[in-house]
Amino acid sequence: MNVKFLNPFVEAAYEVLQAETGIKMARGELTLDKAPYATDEVTVIISLVGRVEGNVFYALTERMAVVLASRILGDELEGFTTLAQSGVAELGNVITGRASVKLAEAGFDSTISPPALLLGKGAIISTLDMARLVVPLECEYGAIRIHLALREGVNRGPTAQLATPARPSVS
Repeated sequence: MNVKFLNPFVEAAYEVLQAETGIKMARGELTLDKAPYATDEVTVIISLVGRVEGNVFYALTERMAVVLASRILGDELEGFTTLAQSGVAELGNVITGRASVKLAEAGFDSTISPPALLLGKGAIISTLDMARLVVPLECEYGAIRIHLALREGVNRGPTAQLATPARPSVS
């Protein structure tokens, strides 16, 4: 993975978490993981395509997810309700969206997918031949581990465009 993709995600995570939850996070030690990803209790999954391609996983415990969602909503949630799930998925979406803006400013335009939420610990997700850079962000309530399995996209030139499939002709 290209390390220049790291800082936009760390900066975006700090900015968004501070603005949306008021929680200050501290970055833990970075690791490089080549093994398949085993999910935490809650995992937000977002894909990128374009000049940067791959997947981002936001892994956290259910307790941490409830704390974040409660802070976002300004109301103490009783559990990991559908509202809390939506809030955590949207948090991952906003962080990734902000990171993609920072990547575009550096010349790496990309499009992000809507977030998917995987619930339950221990599911295995393979990123195939892409290693993941793991960035732990920690606070008094727990941690969010951002797993970045990203690489420079196939369209690498400065004027590269996303490929558009040809439309079949109708006769």
